[in-house]
Amino acid sequence: MTASATGAAFPRGSDYSRRGATQGVAKTMRINIAIGLALWLVATGAGATEVADGGEGDSPILLEETADDSRAQLPPEREPAAPAPDQGALAGVPVAKKSSTGSPGQFSRSLHLLGAEVAPSTSTRLAWSPNQSFEGIFSATPVLVVNGAEPGPTVCLTAAVHGDELNGIETVRRVMYTLEPEGLRGAVIGGPIVNLQGFHRGSRYLGDRRDLNRHFPGDPHGSSASRIAYSFFHEVVRHCSALVDLHTGSFYRTNLPQLRGDLTNSEVVGLTRGFGSTVVLHSEPADGTLREAAVAAGIPAVTLEAGAPMVLSDDSVSHSVKGIQSLLHHLDMVGKFSLWGDPEPVYYNSSWQRAPEGGIVFSAVSLGEHVEVGDLLGTVTNPITNVRTEIRSSYDGRVLGMALNQVVQPGFATHHIGIKGADRLIGGPPDVAATASGERDTASE
Repeated sequence: MTASATGAAFPRGSDYSRRGATQGVAKTMRINIAIGLALWLVATGAGATEVADGGEGDSPILLEETADDSRAQLPPEREPAAPAPDQGALAGVPVAKKSSTGSPGQFSRSLHLLGAEVAPSTSTRLAWSPNQSFEGIFSATPVLVVNGAEPGPTVCLTAAVHGDELNGIETVRRVMYTLEPEGLRGAVIGGPIVNLQGFHRGSRYLGDRRDLNRHFPGDPHGSSASRIAYSFFHEVVRHCSALVDLHTGSFYRTNLPQLRGDLTNSEVVGLTRGFGSTVVLHSEPADGTLREAAVAAGIPAVTLEAGAPMVLSDDSVSHSVKGIQSLLHHLDMVGKFSLWGDPEPVYYNSSWQRAPEGGIVFSAVSLGEHVEVGDLLGTVTNPITNVRTEIRSSYDGRVLGMALNQVVQPGFATHHIGIKGADRLIGGPPDVAATASGERDTASE
């Protein structure tokens, strides 16, 4: 086992090859135990339906052997009801129930994922391989799992659905390796590199130039991208009670750390309340995104945007880690946690300001800066004629995203403005627009 200085420990890569052998030994041991138990029952004259004492004041537990589990199991109709903790936005999510046997803190339901059983109080690393990759070769992608000692929701963290977005990869690593299974209620599943093809190539896209985040929930008989999306969605995401999909800006743009979610959905609203000092932007998801597919499947989901592609920003990563840790505390999955920062506003409308001409863009504002109508956002200079054109704000609001200084074409989206409105609690009116101009922000997620 390897471990970080503190937190969860995950097995080495060689454990993949040992898993089959380990499962074979375990199966042999279960058969030997079953044979020994049968001989003992015959020797003591016990009948075939003998039961074992389930503990003081408990109903007896039938000893029954199945194809993959010969341990004592509770009959489904006699499972004791365990009160669920306050889960905030996820109050209706079923959780594991305490077993009446074994040592205190053990629970009757392990987490079954990717053909493996993850027992309570366990950290492990599994491997997800899409049913078919673009090259026709299976490429295993790591999936980190921390299953807590106590019941609770299952929160999934996904990153690098776009292969050039690195901040999310580091965010998932930091979160997963600082979780203590013994102090966790529920489970956290981390997919740090969903688009392994794009990551290897330093590209946003899959090997066939398709955007994986436009093909969820996927189709097992569709394109390569649809098949990969289908495999990940049904083998991993379907196990989630809630989903946080991590992204950065795209095409040399950077984003202020922000949550994006459909604020007309009450469960999504409940999820956004848990991220501490993080800007929230109402955003209806584009067709085929992981966020859209998850919400359609009844899994509350948000996108956490932070930073730019192809680079690692410690400030963006640190903010994202704090936000996710705050969420886990909000869902009563972890104990002590220091609240941080002042509440950030919620923006129900936003709009991109665009370059009026082609040329070299230089910004005059910074991420998070408040602007008013007419304020200078940046300039575009023609490198041949030296003609300079100004980009000015059409709205009162805040800079939520912006293009890095670069050469741009006419109409290139340069500054994303969260439009100032009346202060409200998260939740918003029933009919809110994704942007003031009616266009969706497709420059990142």
